[in-house]
Amino acid sequence: MKGIYTLLLLVFSNLFMTVAWYGHLKLQQLGWISKWSLFSVIVFSWSIALIEYACQVPANRIGFIDNGGPYTLLQLKVIQEVITLIIFTVFSIVVFNTGSLQWNHFAAFLCLVLAVYFVFMK
Repeated sequence: MKGIYTLLLLVFSNLFMTVAWYGHLKLQQLGWISKWSLFSVIVFSWSIALIEYACQVPANRIGFIDNGGPYTLLQLKVIQEVITLIIFTVFSIVVFNTGSLQWNHFAAFLCLVLAVYFVFMK
């Protein structure tokens, strides 16, 4: 179960991270925060990122093998990066309407799947 909890927390963490890092750009496009100072946008983004950290830190603690979890440090990092790229891809297509995925995107995702495979290989 620790592995599942870790994965779920990493997904939630990356959802909030993506919104914190890139959501303000969409809000600016919509004109909702276009008059805000850069400092205000940073504080706004950091308030969202706080939720990201509240999920990321427990995910790493629960999932880390030295704490009784199933993953090594390297495995945790690779899993986190794959989740980040998947969530960012969906976010950019849905929120920013960046268009459809091309063959090279699928090739890159295949490389990510291979990275996960190789990092878990004994």
